[in-house]
Amino acid sequence: MSLSLEEWRARFAAVEHGAFHLELRDSYGVAEESSRFGRWLAGERESYADVAEWFRDWTGKVRAITSTGRSVHRVRVVTEPISPYIAFEHHDTPHNIAAGEDIRWLPRHQLPEGIVFPVGGNDWWLLDDSALVVNHFDADGRSSSRELIEDPVVVAACVQVRDLLWGQAIPHADYPPVTA
Repeated sequence: MSLSLEEWRARFAAVEHGAFHLELRDSYGVAEESSRFGRWLAGERESYADVAEWFRDWTGKVRAITSTGRSVHRVRVVTEPISPYIAFEHHDTPHNIAAGEDIRWLPRHQLPEGIVFPVGGNDWWLLDDSALVVNHFDADGRSSSRELIEDPVVVAACVQVRDLLWGQAIPHADYPPVTA
């Protein structure tokens, strides 16, 4: 079942226990951040306050969840040396963490041997261990759609992957990104 952006936001805000995001791409084509990313590539670094302002909408959503004892976790599986986009994300991650999101990094070469990612290797959000929102991307890495999956077999496979990767992933404060 396809989800609109508004439906996705409502489901995220309504989690009872928590949300987990698995990111598997080394680059994303997020239109809203293209000018920021372009400046980053040119060597320009925004102030902490400017980045905080840019993230205000997302961090507000995360704070609304985490301030009530619910959790937001994320694992980013990355190729090393990391791409410029992942370096950009790593630089901005302290804002997510300040809002209460727990983010960990897992170098792709450290993935468990033979791991199979459910839902075609797409990124996904696991909500309360009962629903999955799969992110689909176009060839340029732009989000093209969101798919809701509530099939207990698929959800259980994602819970299993989450539990496996979370235990192996490196907390943000301890992950030194490997650059070229």
